[in-house]
Amino acid sequence: MSADIETVVIGAGVIGLAIARAFTDDGGEVMVLERHKLIGAETSSRNSEVIHAGIYYPRDSMRARFCVRGKDQLYNFAQQAGIPVKRCGKILVATSPDETPQLDRISAAGKANGVSDLCSLSPKEVREIEPDIACVAALHSPSTGIIDAHALMLALEGLIEAGNGQVVLNVSVENLSQNAQGNFVVTTQSSDGETTTLTARNLIIAAGLEAQHLAAFIHGKTNGSYMPPKRYLAKAHYYTLSTCVPFKHLIYPVPPQAGLGIHLTLDMAGQARFGPDLTWIDQVDYTFDDADGRRQADFETAIRRYWPSLPQASLQPGYTGIRPKIHPPGTSTADFAIHGPEIHGIPRLIGLYGIESPGLTCCLSIADHVRKLIG
Repeated sequence: MSADIETVVIGAGVIGLAIARAFTDDGGEVMVLERHKLIGAETSSRNSEVIHAGIYYPRDSMRARFCVRGKDQLYNFAQQAGIPVKRCGKILVATSPDETPQLDRISAAGKANGVSDLCSLSPKEVREIEPDIACVAALHSPSTGIIDAHALMLALEGLIEAGNGQVVLNVSVENLSQNAQGNFVVTTQSSDGETTTLTARNLIIAAGLEAQHLAAFIHGKTNGSYMPPKRYLAKAHYYTLSTCVPFKHLIYPVPPQAGLGIHLTLDMAGQARFGPDLTWIDQVDYTFDDADGRRQADFETAIRRYWPSLPQASLQPGYTGIRPKIHPPGTSTADFAIHGPEIHGIPRLIGLYGIESPGLTCCLSIADHVRKLIG
C-alpha cells in the first residue's frame, strides 16, 4: 500500500521549512506540520538573526562545515528572494590583556574552517571605525551579517507552496508509528480537537524543542535500543536599547564557555539589542525574568566592558528565547546531531537534535544534507 504523502516534515521553524523546500525543489511531495498558529514561533523567531561566519566551531564539525557553506548560500538566497539582509560585519573585542590569546585561538579556528577574511585590529584601528568601543585588541569578521528571519521563513514557505508542498498550522503530532508496509503513520490533532491519521514514506523530525519527545514515539516501538540525545533547555534574555545606537557593526566580546557572551547586534532598522545570557531551566518558559533588576544590572556591567559610555537606564526588556541544547551544564557545546538510518536503524527517518546557533545560518546547508540522507 502506498503512503498518503511522500514526505512529512514536523516543525515549521527555519530548519523544517528549509528542508521541505529542498524536497519540493526536487519535485517531491511534502507536508510540513506545525503545532503553532504561525511559522517559526519558537527558536527561529527568538534569536539574534545573525548570519555567522564560522569562526567559533571545531574544525570538521557539522557546525563549522554547515556554517561556512550555509553563510554563502543564505546571502545568495536572500538576494535572489528579496529578503532583507545586511553584510554589516562583526568586531570581536578583547577588553583585557588576558583575553587576547583567545582572540588568536578564534582566528586560527576560523582560518582552519575556511574563513579567510578575518583580520586583526589594533585599538586605534577599532576607534577609527567604531569610536565608542573600548578594547585592547580585536578581530574583524566582514562576512558576518544580519537577516530578517521572518522574511526568510515566509520566502521558504512560499516556495514550498509554489511547489508540490503545503504547510499545515495548528496541528500537533500526537503519535508516530510504522505500519506493515514500512510507511510512517502520523496521528495529529487540530486546534479544535479533530484527530487525523496520515501515512508518509519519509519522516523528518525537525521540531526543535520537542524533537526528542516526538522521536520517543517511534523509537520506543521500533528500535528500543536507540535513544536520541537528551535535551537540556537554556533560556536566553535579550534587552533592547531605548536610545540611538552609535555602532554600524555587530560587537561581540571574547566568548565565555557556554555561549558567545552579551553581544550587541542590530536589526534591519538599525535598532540595537543585547544578549543572550544563559539560564538553565527545566521547563519551557518564555517569561522575561528581571523583577529585582539584577539581570539588567549584570547586562549593563557586561556591556560597559566594551561600551563604557552606555547611557544610564537605556536598556529595556526585549524578549526571551530557549535553545535546545544536547549537552548538560558545565560541558562543552555539542555538535549538531542529525541522525539518519545509519545511526538509529530506521530507513527514511531523520531526526534533528540540538540545532541551536548557528542553526539559522546553516538552514540551507542542513537542508541539503538531510535531502542527501534520504536519497
